[in-house]
Amino acid sequence: MQIGQFTLANNVFAAPMAGVTDRPFRQLCKQLGAGYAVSEMVTSRRDLWTSLKTSRRADHTGEVAPIAVQIAGTDPEMMAEAAAYNLERGAQIIDINMGCPAKKVCNKWAGSALMQNEALAVSIAEAVVAVCAPRNVPVTLKMRTGWCAEQRNAVVLARAFESVGVQMLTVHGRTREQGYSGHAEYETIAAVKAAVRVPVVANGDISTPERAREVLTATGADAVMIGRAAQGRPWIFREVVHFLATGEHLAPPLVAEVRRLLLDHLAEHYALYGEYTGVRSARKHIGWYVRQLPGGEAFRQRMNRLEQPTEQLAAVADFMDEMGSLHERMPTPAASSEEFLEESAA
Repeated sequence: MQIGQFTLANNVFAAPMAGVTDRPFRQLCKQLGAGYAVSEMVTSRRDLWTSLKTSRRADHTGEVAPIAVQIAGTDPEMMAEAAAYNLERGAQIIDINMGCPAKKVCNKWAGSALMQNEALAVSIAEAVVAVCAPRNVPVTLKMRTGWCAEQRNAVVLARAFESVGVQMLTVHGRTREQGYSGHAEYETIAAVKAAVRVPVVANGDISTPERAREVLTATGADAVMIGRAAQGRPWIFREVVHFLATGEHLAPPLVAEVRRLLLDHLAEHYALYGEYTGVRSARKHIGWYVRQLPGGEAFRQRMNRLEQPTEQLAAVADFMDEMGSLHERMPTPAASSEEFLEESAA
């Protein structure tokens, strides 16, 4: 699959998720089979560019190409400036956020709220393309099916975005009104795919290899994008890639491999965030890894009281060693993937 001048390894992508898809997590997803990964969103507000949060989100040290950065905002000129700012810091693809349903984003009329103002949404896309095209940088865009069930305008917007130069569209199969509740629908994604020539990526409730194949078949999409199902299970990308290619399932990963991956992930996480913030922000990642394992909830509660990286690393290592003494491979979770997604969205 191609985005501009970039040939991607496969058509199974990691979705941008605020507070999750930082550089260490993106690198891990790519290492474990994701053909493409997009950063968590970077604000278009110039006054926040020097903040610690934004500087971390714009850190691409050692990141495997292509480096895709998602930007969010409501003003075409500011969004164009944000694109230029991120290009100067290593971005090779700019993705426009018109899919985030979070109230703190939508209350400022950014994210999926922009789908209510089609003229403004298209103006933003046009302004960002105007900055990126002369530098041979592709612009992509992620949106929802619409603002609400009565206002599904993804097809109309998709045609308009294509006409101003957007080179790939990702559609989450929910409206903004749904948030992450209910179930994704794929008919609108299929309609978007039929309406445009640029690649279309299907997103929403893709939690198993079988679901990925079903969604690709149902929508005709060029790729799938996986978000919440990768939290604590980043090897889902290689599982999906393998299943799409062979129709067969990979064996669950070895406990010893997951132990190594998690400890390496934590080390990279501390390096990016520093010890104090790193220990605290790593808790959610560790919780996702262990939440469906035997004894995982009790361990998570103990681990959340630890405040030093050395203590956290040692606790994780001991827990995974104990798991490894009982199981060669990661145990199959007791809850279904659908139950996990519903809980993680609560």
